Amino acid sequence: MTETETAAAQAVPRDGRPFLEVKDLQVHFPTDDGLVKAVNGLSFSLERGKTLGIVGESGSGKSVSSLAIMGLHKGSRAQVHGEIWLDGSELVQMSVPEIRRLRGQQVAMIFQDPLSAMHPFYRIGDQLTEAFLVHNDAPKAVAKKRAIELLDRVGIPSPDKRFYDYPHQFSGGMRQRAMIAMALMCDPSLLIADEPTTALDVTVQAQILELIERLQSEFDTAVVVITHDLGVVAEMSDEIAVMYAGRIVEQGTADTIFNAPEHPYTWGLLSSIPRMDAPRGDELVPIPGRPPSLINLPGGCSFHPRCPYVRDAHRRVEPVLDPVDGDPSHKVACLLDAGTRKKLWDELQAGIRPSDARKDVMAEEGAA
Repeated sequence: MTETETAAAQAVPRDGRPFLEVKDLQVHFPTDDGLVKAVNGLSFSLERGKTLGIVGESGSGKSVSSLAIMGLHKGSRAQVHGEIWLDGSELVQMSVPEIRRLRGQQVAMIFQDPLSAMHPFYRIGDQLTEAFLVHNDAPKAVAKKRAIELLDRVGIPSPDKRFYDYPHQFSGGMRQRAMIAMALMCDPSLLIADEPTTALDVTVQAQILELIERLQSEFDTAVVVITHDLGVVAEMSDEIAVMYAGRIVEQGTADTIFNAPEHPYTWGLLSSIPRMDAPRGDELVPIPGRPPSLINLPGGCSFHPRCPYVRDAHRRVEPVLDPVDGDPSHKVACLLDAGTRKKLWDELQAGIRPSDARKDVMAEEGAA
């Protein structure tokens, strides 16, 4: 079967299905200590030309889920279940050769550390042209022209000369730009950016984000941005998914997540960001405790050991990601009722600390 025939066999009519749809994705890793549930029931969708930001602490499952979309867990001990649909093709059930043909051509990834993602023994230009030649039956001269053109478009000075440089000869920001050029060599329809601005100074961060947005508009690419930096998702994302312990605990538009969040974990993330309008000398408010073990997840709500508003039910009942006030664009997985959540968020905005707000909630329950 030819490559074209294989792609046709995998493709099915979209029938209104989103461009990218992840349904109940589970990625588990068997270890000597037990089963690590790195991703445990992840679902989201994304349309072409839009950007989804996935945020959360280290260990929440952000990068593991992106590697599953890329098919990079295949051939490993990872246990991957669920469905990943990309433009009518289901990726989880694809074989290694089939997903390899899609990787780089239809879906590409910008890794968080370009120095380790690029081979130190090969020139930048050779690595870019290889990405093109794997998926295109074209002369090397065409691939070289394409590589130099993209190095120029991502802002590499003298691209015809830097084409022959090695990764260690590039600065951190230039390596990240070269990584973006490599990801775009075959005009992918989906681009995953995993911590694209880590270890870069603020000025270079802004340039990289602006570059990704500009190239997205030119190529009409769907973009998934994975980061722990809320400033990055505020700048780039149309929608935001907040992950905790392998699951999405809140999802909505960027405006909703920043201005009317409903989950205590999202409140904690927002409260830990320095504010320009805060009084001088105000301390940051960290989230107490640490993320749970992914081998022994707590019963009920996985956030309850760290939640300032925890109740007995949170230790027994597992919350479901449900629409807020019937709004399908805003979903939250929290056992607090909607009225209580809105009241607590308003109090946080007014400067009332979680411990004081918790006392008020308990007092109201006692009176009732």
